Amino acid sequence: MLMSYETSLELLKAHIKPYEKVEKIALTQCLGRILAQNIKAPQNQPEFPISAMDGYALKFDEQDKPLRVLGTTPAGKMPEFKVESGTCVKTFTGSLMSEGSDTLVPVENVELKEGQIYIKEAVKKGFAVRKVGESYQKGELLLAKGTKLDYSEIALLAELGFFHISVFVRPVVGVLSSGSEIKDLGEILENPAQIRSSNHIALANLAQKLGCEARVFPLLKDEEKLTQSTLENALKTCDILITTGGVSMGDFDFLKKAVREYEVIIDKVDIKPGRHIKIAQFEEKFILALPGFPYSAMVMFNLYARELLNAWLLQPKDYVCKAFLQGVYKRKSPHLEFVACNVEFQNGRIVANLKGKKEGSSAIINNLNHKAALMIVPKESEILENESLVEVIFMP
Repeated sequence: MLMSYETSLELLKAHIKPYEKVEKIALTQCLGRILAQNIKAPQNQPEFPISAMDGYALKFDEQDKPLRVLGTTPAGKMPEFKVESGTCVKTFTGSLMSEGSDTLVPVENVELKEGQIYIKEAVKKGFAVRKVGESYQKGELLLAKGTKLDYSEIALLAELGFFHISVFVRPVVGVLSSGSEIKDLGEILENPAQIRSSNHIALANLAQKLGCEARVFPLLKDEEKLTQSTLENALKTCDILITTGGVSMGDFDFLKKAVREYEVIIDKVDIKPGRHIKIAQFEEKFILALPGFPYSAMVMFNLYARELLNAWLLQPKDYVCKAFLQGVYKRKSPHLEFVACNVEFQNGRIVANLKGKKEGSSAIINNLNHKAALMIVPKESEILENESLVEVIFMP
């Protein structure tokens, strides 16, 4: 009896230890990297009340009379004046508010005559004044470990004064495609029985999209003596080794035997595609032996390698959602199926459809084109009816 998909994920997660490879890099180099430390606010921001506009700092309850202008407070300068009854201070955007003031009246709301302002339009108390701690308060958790650093997060780190920051070292994902029938980029096909390898290109790109360093190894021919040594050497330089091909029931599927020299965690799963997947562990490294068909290999990477990387890099599983199926789908196998689909937003709803998706083997690469997602077809559902609610997984 084949292992269920849910059981296989539980087994995989049970073998995953915390990823502790961390490095410090310059803030200017950390776009897209994963934060390896919690960032808390060292002080309130702002620390003092600050003007949010150009105007006049004054006492709120004195807007009904002329106010003498004591002077100006430019941005970046400490206030020199104390606002008392009958006075105000011209204050610019980003300037500290003068002592004694609690409100800022914009310049367009006043008329200036002979050193005094006359307010034409009053404002509410505290208008255009940034309060102490408006952005964040001292001790507040601003960025949690595992945050993927984008432009806004990096801007915040710059505001906090960081020059270097601790991030997770990019996990190294090695890709080793096998098969005597496959040819590498630039090689000539000698006969119609040969094909150009695409798995090593697809999986390397998927690894990079998930924040990893991809390492592509030379294509492996179906030679039993060569397979084990190649696997051992490849495993030395990566955290996860992805192999494709050589794991099913053929006479030349030598990778299946080589992988079994390690601690096999998962050996075949009740899913389509990818039923023959094998996952093994060597110390804290993992070997994911995937089928050779391109569609199957890409789907399996998304279902298993992504889970492993998410656990290491503390990433949320935020790429799964519900959608309304447009059309009818009949299950094609007795297994849990992952079917390429389109996902669109229509009239406030998320919908899935199979327009342009071809039926056939797991070799159809183009079924994953145009930002395709995966529709999950449960084993107990022979037919998914039109407008039924289905679960979909977005590809990276």
